[in-house]
Amino acid sequence: MQIRKAMAEDLPIILDTYEIARRFMREHGNPYQWSDSGYPSVDLLECDIKLKQLYVLESDDGLEGVFMYNVGPDPTYHKIDGEWLNSEPYSVIHRIASRGRKKGVLRLAVDFATKFSKNIKIDTHEYNTVMQNALQGLGFKRCGTIYLENGDPRIAYQLKI
Repeated sequence: MQIRKAMAEDLPIILDTYEIARRFMREHGNPYQWSDSGYPSVDLLECDIKLKQLYVLESDDGLEGVFMYNVGPDPTYHKIDGEWLNSEPYSVIHRIASRGRKKGVLRLAVDFATKFSKNIKIDTHEYNTVMQNALQGLGFKRCGTIYLENGDPRIAYQLKI
């Protein structure tokens, strides 16, 4: 699979990818994360594309996954109930989703991120055990709980290479 920056014309399949991910989460015991709130919104994804922070993973069969990647501080990570592994500069991965046709979307996104930063943060919902297990399998350490802008808690992870 190859990773490239998302383009506006990718938006319909990106939205479908997030719908597939929402369905997968509901089927695997996580009915709350990205529920029917329409998250991530079209406006947010368009902003990510404009800022060149949204990436897609493609195979010969087409788009397989999507994620937001940014180098630099994230406001939701300023305060944590727990402790980060360090206070060094970091990058973040958000809004990662797979169409479910190919394995390894998260691993490829993390491998991509480590080309730019050796300190990566990510978070997930407490009911998203599939993601929690995948993150731990990739060497991420559970650091505590962060809170989204709307106050919802998320389990915070960090990978230090």
